[in-house]
Amino acid sequence: MVAALAIAATAPLLPKASVPQAQGATFGGWPRTFDGEPLRPLAAGPQDAWFARDFPGKVARFAAGGKQVVIRWVNAPTRRLHPAAHCFEGAGYQLSPLPMGRSANGALMSCFSARKDGEALRICEQLRGTDEATWPDVSSWYWSALAAPAGSSFWSYVVVEHER
Repeated sequence: MVAALAIAATAPLLPKASVPQAQGATFGGWPRTFDGEPLRPLAAGPQDAWFARDFPGKVARFAAGGKQVVIRWVNAPTRRLHPAAHCFEGAGYQLSPLPMGRSANGALMSCFSARKDGEALRICEQLRGTDEATWPDVSSWYWSALAAPAGSSFWSYVVVEHER
């Protein structure tokens, strides 16, 4: 038992083996609309490079109506797709949970408020598969995505709007 614990304790120190990446779908371009609103690309901000660093997919920001939508695309399950709350908390926002929201198609979205320096935001998140499946949070998406057929791809939508 002690030997097994010693091996487990030193495992993170061992060099990582090269593991081939799962071959999923290829990126076919950004959606043109989100929940019936046309998407207009936004210029990358200084935080965008940090946000996308080491991300195994694609990330872009868009305006849709009076909202900002951050879209992330991945072609395989990954632990590098973090919940939006982690990003806002890491940027110094104070978070409070909100009731679940719904997208235009009625699917659940996880929501929270974020406050910093007098700014109050409402953020809702949803993940969608190319098969029209939806998940209200990254954790439920991840476990389901592990069982998805090869060639699947996934979209994360983070909707940011100023609280009224």
